Amino acid sequence: TILTNMSGGPGDVEIDITGDIDLPSDLKASSKSGFLMQLPVQLQLASPAAREWITRSRENVRPWLVFVNTQKFKVPPNAQRWSKRLAKNVDYFQSNYMFVFIGLIIYCLITSPLLLLAVAASLGACYILSLKNAEKKIIVGGHEVSLAHQYTAVGVLSLPVFYIAGAGAVLFWVLGASFVIIIIHASFYNIESLIGSDEEPFDLQMEQV
Repeated sequence: TILTNMSGGPGDVEIDITGDIDLPSDLKASSKSGFLMQLPVQLQLASPAAREWITRSRENVRPWLVFVNTQKFKVPPNAQRWSKRLAKNVDYFQSNYMFVFIGLIIYCLITSPLLLLAVAASLGACYILSLKNAEKKIIVGGHEVSLAHQYTAVGVLSLPVFYIAGAGAVLFWVLGASFVIIIIHASFYNIESLIGSDEEPFDLQMEQV
């Protein structure tokens, strides 16, 4: 509702404009598509199960300042306590360890331009196939080739390129580095000071002042 008061003489003229403003359908569609474009790509493309797994993993990430707190590192007193500590740390920091693994993969891609180019080429091919399938299904020998089979073909054809780019060595390095980091952290991080243990209940753990 818009009320306009026009004063220009002895009398005042009031114009009451009442009503709802309807946007044209094309503007509504444009606004809606613009909103969808602002959404993260992974939320639009990933399956509901993948989105749920990613969300749950992000929610379970422990504070990184707690994860890297060097004051919490302590040598386990015996092998039995070490095995229990290892299991508890892996269970408590599993999401943090997963992101450490992902971080190592990203580091290897950044420091390996050839491998990064090979990954980009494979993802680009999959993206082009998804666009082609949105326009028209691909028929080979009278049979429709599903998008999943096309992605598989791209992956198989990319194997020689990944081999030349050193993907095998990078994969073994990432797995080895992740294993070493996780074992060292899980072995020496004093998780008992956070969640307690059978030998040292949390409410009895007090530091001397």
